[in-house]
Amino acid sequence: MAVKNRWLALVGLTISVLVIGFDTTILNVALPTLAAETGASAGELQWIIDSYAVVYAAAMLPAGLLGDRFGRRKLLITGLVIFLGGSVMGTFVDTPGALIGARTIMGLGAALIMPLTLSLIPTLFKGEEQTKAIAIVTVGVSIGLPLGPLISGWLLDHFWWGSVFVINIPLVAVGILAAVLLIPETKDPTAPRIDIISAVLGILGLGALVYGVIEAPAEGWGDPVILATMTGGALMLVGLVLREKRQPRPMVDLELLRNPTFGWNTLFLILGMFVFMGLLFVLPQYLQVIQGNDAFGTGLRLMPLMAGMIVVARIVPPLSVRFGTRPLVVTGLLIMSTAMFIGSATDENTGYGYAVVWMVLVGLGTSMVMVPALDTALGVLPKGKEGTGSSLSTTLRQVGGAVGIALLGSVLNAVFTNEIDTGGVPAQAAETAEESVVAAQAVAAQLDMPQLAQSAESAFVSGMSAVLLICGIAGVVAAVLAVLKLPDSRENRTAEDKPADTEDVTLDKTDTKPGAETGAGGEEKAGQPLTEALSDAADGAGK
Repeated sequence: MAVKNRWLALVGLTISVLVIGFDTTILNVALPTLAAETGASAGELQWIIDSYAVVYAAAMLPAGLLGDRFGRRKLLITGLVIFLGGSVMGTFVDTPGALIGARTIMGLGAALIMPLTLSLIPTLFKGEEQTKAIAIVTVGVSIGLPLGPLISGWLLDHFWWGSVFVINIPLVAVGILAAVLLIPETKDPTAPRIDIISAVLGILGLGALVYGVIEAPAEGWGDPVILATMTGGALMLVGLVLREKRQPRPMVDLELLRNPTFGWNTLFLILGMFVFMGLLFVLPQYLQVIQGNDAFGTGLRLMPLMAGMIVVARIVPPLSVRFGTRPLVVTGLLIMSTAMFIGSATDENTGYGYAVVWMVLVGLGTSMVMVPALDTALGVLPKGKEGTGSSLSTTLRQVGGAVGIALLGSVLNAVFTNEIDTGGVPAQAAETAEESVVAAQAVAAQLDMPQLAQSAESAFVSGMSAVLLICGIAGVVAAVLAVLKLPDSRENRTAEDKPADTEDVTLDKTDTKPGAETGAGGEEKAGQPLTEALSDAADGAGK
């Protein structure tokens, strides 16, 4: 379908997905400010970040099918309006619970925006232009990640903490206008009905599991409510898997994981997100609370982490072609582990220069794992499975990030609570001090007890060191696993689009639908490496 001003429409769509990149990282720098101004505990800080990630991951599963059935433009506009509502709510709330609610609403909107943006591109572009358009949208999301901390830091230094959501409002408004005025409506008349039970099982199962991990350090792992919640969450996810196996067009096509190339590369993508998002939860608090930087200074000091990732994204393509995915993933895991071990030696008196060294290495290692693994995983998806496959990959990465924040944040909280010395502090004040390092500093200032503030800082750094040590050990174990199990991606390139072990993947022709070529539920066009897409995006921008 010929559409006038389709490049203007693409600008609107790219701006729409840019806010998803922003909101993945924009609140991390604001965590110390939120703790100080809203009284949020460590667990509530985790939920402020994870409520967005959990809903984003789980609600993305049915998003593609919803768009196919009811209209892709209509559902995109719905997602943008939901996201806009959450952003407006987040601007004015003043309690942790209300902010968690706003973030949950934003996560629901984001789950509709990303996959439906990609599924609309084939209605606007064809052939080479379509490839460039997909790449430009992908770059839009990627740019938002490093900009989030910088924008957040500047806003926090000049305005109130709710201002970090104000930036979303004009960007989403532009996306809504572009969708209404420039994008035609499309739908798939053969799309099946949405399996509401599967969608509910996915959202509630993930939410219950993450809730248990976040709250367990405070309530105790043996607490009946925690055990019941985690068991219930696990059972719901098992029920989702069993139910999806019987669906002709499943939202979660786990059969794809039987392809070892897709399955193992997806596993390492999950690990990369687990470490990266967990680290982004811990690092801003260290840089701001322990090292005394303001919000914008904290955003700037996170740039070495992002710089390492950007550098590797540029050098990986030729290395991947020459050596294959496995040696790059193994090397990346070992670099990442080395960086974590170096970082685990940090104490409260360590300078920023020391942190720069291991942050750069973390960025290098994480990107060296994720870029080639993502290329290879999406490149072996069978024809007709691009949409569900990229949706599954995206969802699992988001789950990895949410679990990383929950689990590593819980380790930090447990060590902090155990090591902070509240001797001589009144009982109620001691309980408040144990909630977070920011709360402890506030209590110390109020009671004029500098030794409490010093103990809190030492306890926080001990917790961060424990987190980094766990990540380092996990990276070494994963590197060994990659050596033993990860297939050689160069063998797939010689198969001329025939994915490895396709006999293990049941092809379903009914899964082929408008928008599937672009990964209607995911992020990148299957069969085209992300690094090639980024190159095409740069070429397209130049034209």
